[in-house]
Amino acid sequence: MKLVIQLVLWVVIIFLGYLVFNSVYEPIQFNKIKEKRYAKVIDNLQDIRDAELAHRTVTGSFEGDWDNLVSFIDTAQFTLTQRRDTTVMDEEYRKAYGVDRRIEIVVIDTLGYKSVKDSLFGESDRYRNMMNVPIQGVDAKFELKAGSVVKNNNRIPVFEAKVAKKVILHDQDPVLVAQENEVVSVDNVNGPFISVGSMKEVNTSGNWPTTYGNQD
Repeated sequence: MKLVIQLVLWVVIIFLGYLVFNSVYEPIQFNKIKEKRYAKVIDNLQDIRDAELAHRTVTGSFEGDWDNLVSFIDTAQFTLTQRRDTTVMDEEYRKAYGVDRRIEIVVIDTLGYKSVKDSLFGESDRYRNMMNVPIQGVDAKFELKAGSVVKNNNRIPVFEAKVAKKVILHDQDPVLVAQENEVVSVDNVNGPFISVGSMKEVNTSGNWPTTYGNQD
């Protein structure tokens, strides 16, 4: 009986040791996988933001359709300008008072045009796939919306691109994913989504910490 009890105790000790090991090992592995996948997703979101900002620069608004955004990159051009200060005769003043007076004005000269695609992506065509969540085993696209909000009686264009963490971490422990959705920290991606922009306020930043790259 003594031998049996010892064997049982050893089994219990090994089992408890396994549980303790897993309680430490699994979160460490989860964080490694999470960080690698988040970095890939954020790379795409940064490309999406660059494309949207270019669209606003050229057209005055953001784009909420992936096909239209890709077509824009393929065909649109930036206008290259030069700003210079000069002075001109104030004709209205001269007509009113019969006296010459010069006033300062700003002149914008058009120097030429440059392809949006070349400016943002050079020889790369990665923008054609930037809408796809770049995680193996995931067949999903980023959610994309565009519109406007009213601030100080002005209608201002906004956009948002996002993907749920549960999509990125689809094959991970559901308990750890649920905990990740609740995280609140300056060193982590807060909330259940990784996103850039906002449909509720004027904001083109990402919600990730600077350790993953530029937010703006």
